[in-house]
Amino acid sequence: MTSAIRVLPERQAGTLLASYQAAARGKRQRVIVGLAVLAGLTLLAGWMAEVRLGTFADNIGNFTNYLAQILPQLTWSNLRGDLAGWYWNLPKWLALLGETILIAYLGTVVGAIGAFLLCFAASANLVRSPWLRFAARRYLEFCRTVPEVVFALIFVLAFGLGPVVGVMALAIHTTGALGKLFAEVAENIDMKPVEGIEATGASWVEIIRFAVLPQVLANFASYALLRFEINVRAAGVMGFVGAGGIGMEFLVAIRSFYYQDISAILLLIVVTVIGIDLATERLRHLLMSAEARH
Repeated sequence: MTSAIRVLPERQAGTLLASYQAAARGKRQRVIVGLAVLAGLTLLAGWMAEVRLGTFADNIGNFTNYLAQILPQLTWSNLRGDLAGWYWNLPKWLALLGETILIAYLGTVVGAIGAFLLCFAASANLVRSPWLRFAARRYLEFCRTVPEVVFALIFVLAFGLGPVVGVMALAIHTTGALGKLFAEVAENIDMKPVEGIEATGASWVEIIRFAVLPQVLANFASYALLRFEINVRAAGVMGFVGAGGIGMEFLVAIRSFYYQDISAILLLIVVTVIGIDLATERLRHLLMSAEARH
């Protein structure tokens, strides 16, 4: 079966072509203007932040020299002995690394519980009171705006050194970060089940339990796992201020110029974070695929 291709009159085709070319020129101009504004803002930010590319280029050698100093001297003839000397304090480092993971885990669990309790009050489609919604959102903003390290410093001054400080700091920041994400998930649910259960005279808690939770639990778990990855890294950094974990040992190695200890601890942290990232990523994909099947 053949079909004839209709040829537009020359005047009509010329008009359409001119309109297309004008639209294309307008789009190119907007892109050029946007790139120019971006470049200008980048240069302005670099100037105000005192970024000096010349200074960076002059001192790049110091960075490479430092890397050369922290890398161990490994030889094939005595590889086992060299590795044993590099990780001479491995049992202690593994114990501190485990403490760091536990700090991140407890901080994530406590923070996720706090976010779960507050996210529904911060959702515009589930709470009619603007004052309650305003208070919940502002509290979550405060929790996530203040960095974990600042909370850790405050708690160290109040309660002393230790992993409990790290758990408290991570829990507060996690409450704010996950509360925002959970609230956005709750605001994008299908409201038909909510309206149906509400029509039966159900209470607000019953509406959340039977109409909202089945739609959001998989996303909540996915975000909580992602936050756990972030908290593992944050827990290592908070050790710098005395909040427990391997970060304290890492800081001691840096201050004492124990170069090979620095690379050994850093490699342990990197490998641990990669392993946790891979495991939690797989769990998130399983949760999302299970939700899609339902």
